[in-house]
Amino acid sequence: MTQLNASGPIGPVDGTVVPRFAGAPTFARLPRIDEIHDYDVAVLGAPFDGGTSYRPGARFGPLAVRTASRHLRPAYHPDLDVAPFRTLQVADAGDVAANPFSITEAVDQIGRHASTLVSPGRRLVTIGGDHTVALPLIEAAHAVHGPVALVHFDAHLDTWGTYFGAPVTHGTVFRRAFERGLLVEDHSVHVGIRGPLYDAGDVERDAGFGFEIVRARQLDRLGCDAVAERIRARVGDCPVYLSVDIDVLDPAFAPGTGTPEVGGFTSRELLELLRLLDGLPLVGADVVEVSPAYDHAEVTALAAATVVYEIVSLMARTAAGDRPRLNGAATSAG
Repeated sequence: MTQLNASGPIGPVDGTVVPRFAGAPTFARLPRIDEIHDYDVAVLGAPFDGGTSYRPGARFGPLAVRTASRHLRPAYHPDLDVAPFRTLQVADAGDVAANPFSITEAVDQIGRHASTLVSPGRRLVTIGGDHTVALPLIEAAHAVHGPVALVHFDAHLDTWGTYFGAPVTHGTVFRRAFERGLLVEDHSVHVGIRGPLYDAGDVERDAGFGFEIVRARQLDRLGCDAVAERIRARVGDCPVYLSVDIDVLDPAFAPGTGTPEVGGFTSRELLELLRLLDGLPLVGADVVEVSPAYDHAEVTALAAATVVYEIVSLMARTAAGDRPRLNGAATSAG
């Protein structure tokens, strides 16, 4: 490896020197993992959608999210008061090669690749892909940190038993995670759940797998602060794995996804909820289910790229120490 970061983190290309529509095709134009000596956070693409049950296309999600991430001005996060890429060495780890014809082999490939990137001092943020990819990623986090509390933003529970005889799909991953002992019992939470279910017992069975549910409509009554407090109370001081299905957003804000559900969060609500989780011990995360063929003007891809940036910023906040959030956001030129 070329040792570029021996004297401190190497961040993205400066957008005031190289225009944001030019430069390396990495996430936020960060250095590739082979261009640095060491890293704190790796951003990995998992281009697999063989476990989806409705619209395909999330295999193209990592490419679309990386492209949309060029729009970001990533140097300083005014709402969290952190310069994430000056605080942490973040690198783009490219894409894992996942067999598009075999769920079993693809899950194994993703898990093996993820396990080479995570360690007690190295965390992974993954861009999917459909939600199937979360299972091997949680397994990789578990191998380092033990059982984790799962904070799951999604329109759907993803704790069903099987789809068409396949035990591991984008709708079954968290049931499998529970059955494999990857989760801290009774410390995980779904946020943003909505829409009809297959059976009246789905919610009861989900509770038996150790989940609490915050439905999307509850945000209207409780507000972001109260929902964030419920999440914090649920996870306690456990290591946290954060999984964000972009369909937690209403289709008005994220049309490019595989199983859209009306009545979801706005982009602003999701970002505020994430920021209110400042200080949680995040050990890994994923942002999944961007299907660019159904997107319009990169709306969904840009939302997902921003969520990835928010997650890295939360990790940087923890690394930078306990500092109070700013009361107001700084402003800048457009």
